[in-house]
Amino acid sequence: MKTKVDSLVVNSSNLITLSGHKKFRTCDEMNDLGIIKNGAVAISNNKILETGTLKDITAKYFSDTEIDAKSKLVMPGLVDCHTHLVFAGSREYELALKLSGASYLEILKAGGGIHSTVNATRNADIKELEKSGIERLDQILSHGTTSVEIKSGYGLSYEAEKKILNTINLLKCEHRCDITSTFLGAHTVPKDMNREDYIDMLVNKAIPDFKNLTEFCDIFSEKGAFTYDETEKILKAAIKYDYKLKIHSGQFNDIKATGLAAKLGALSADHLENVSVDQLDMMKTSGTAAVLMPGVSFFLMSNIYPDARKMISNGNIVALATDFNPGSCPSYSMQMMIALACYKMKMSPEEAITAATINSAYAIDKADEVGSLEVGKKADLLIMEVSEAAHIPYYFGANLVKTVIKNGDIV
Repeated sequence: MKTKVDSLVVNSSNLITLSGHKKFRTCDEMNDLGIIKNGAVAISNNKILETGTLKDITAKYFSDTEIDAKSKLVMPGLVDCHTHLVFAGSREYELALKLSGASYLEILKAGGGIHSTVNATRNADIKELEKSGIERLDQILSHGTTSVEIKSGYGLSYEAEKKILNTINLLKCEHRCDITSTFLGAHTVPKDMNREDYIDMLVNKAIPDFKNLTEFCDIFSEKGAFTYDETEKILKAAIKYDYKLKIHSGQFNDIKATGLAAKLGALSADHLENVSVDQLDMMKTSGTAAVLMPGVSFFLMSNIYPDARKMISNGNIVALATDFNPGSCPSYSMQMMIALACYKMKMSPEEAITAATINSAYAIDKADEVGSLEVGKKADLLIMEVSEAAHIPYYFGANLVKTVIKNGDIV
């Protein structure tokens, strides 16, 4: 006798499950997408009940709601584990500066870059930030991202950072995307405070006060931002108050902060265009994910991309993210990051898809909930306009999402 379920997704050409009951994949495992030919999915109570062939699933289950994939690719919802999505203002004017040869750090030193976004964000009220946040989340959802991390970091004062974190919490309640929150007060030092006073505020006021507002603490460790010693001080303060740790490191220079973060138990180290093998080994030992964002190098017109092949060969946990932000990667599309990972970092399509799903979910400590199509996980699925996994990077620059299913509902 068949069991009635809430819905069935049927008639996929290939069903990418990434099943295997692991929180991440490394090395050759990244090429195994757990594909079921002509696959189907049974959904009950907003969760995955079972995956299998169409024949097997329809022999066991029936539903009044059948979602016909029409011989298209079905896969888990994409997970974007690094964004700066809540901010005000726009910085398209910087494109001309970049095209003239100015670097990110040169624009920053000249008073542009992040400081213009900080001014606009400080002047915006929470309703403005909420409205623009919803609009951006709508865009990323339409491009197939069903789970996203959002950082603060464009306030650079106690009140403005709190306002951003409160905005993120409003978005959690109002939007279909699953949202993970991160405090990035240590993005850079604001122009209106001296360095020592700002770090003191972060360590002794903001970090203790904001724990009930957010889950992770992050820091931008880089020449011109925060030093190795400052990074250690801020991350240890975060550990004291039970934050999970992330770090921006190795983007422009290797100041050895990546290894420090791994030693302190960071869940991810992000950027990593410049990182030594000994630090990669420390990350491997600690289980610190390497979050790579090729859209940043692309948008900044840099020839330096993270060495994904070295990291995969080393056995590191490699994830992908957009780094969506107004200055160095204003892209909503994890599909584009998958393509760039293939064309610029020599990842295989299968490796890139793994990095954009289960490994990215691991990088925000959500691999038990999302990132693969396994029993008990959220029913977050995409029906794509293509039939093969390799078509995603092949048709680069296009939004190939036909249908987004979030928590079992077509959205």
